[in-house]
Amino acid sequence: QVQLVESGGGLVQAGGSLRLSCAASGSIFSINAMGWYRQAPGKQRDLVATITSGRTNYADSVKGRFTVSRDNAKNMVYLQMNSLKPEDTAVYYCNVDLWGENYWGKGTLVSVSS
Repeated sequence: QVQLVESGGGLVQAGGSLRLSCAASGSIFSINAMGWYRQAPGKQRDLVATITSGRTNYADSVKGRFTVSRDNAKNMVYLQMNSLKPEDTAVYYCNVDLWGENYWGKGTLVSVSS
C-alpha cells in the first residue's frame, strides 16, 4: 500500500505564491511519474503538472507560472506556484504512478482571492 500526504495549501492573494509538497510512503520500489492535479468546484479533475525522470509536462494554463520538481531520495514531489490567479482556486491532488499503479493523496485546498 502507498500513502500520499500533501501539504502547503492555503489562502493567498492574486499574484502571490505557494509551494505544495507531497510525501509518498509505503511499498514503493520504483516510481515512474509524480504529479499534481486539481479540481475546482463543479469541475472535473485536471492535470496541472507531471514529472518523470528528466521530463516535465504542464497544463497550458500554468506554464511559466508553476514549476514541478521531485526528490527521488525522499519520494517527494513539489509544486511551486507563482503569480497565482483566482482561477487557480481548487483542491490540488498529488498523484504517483508506480508503472501502472496509480495512487492519490486526499488533496490540499488552494484559494486565491482577487
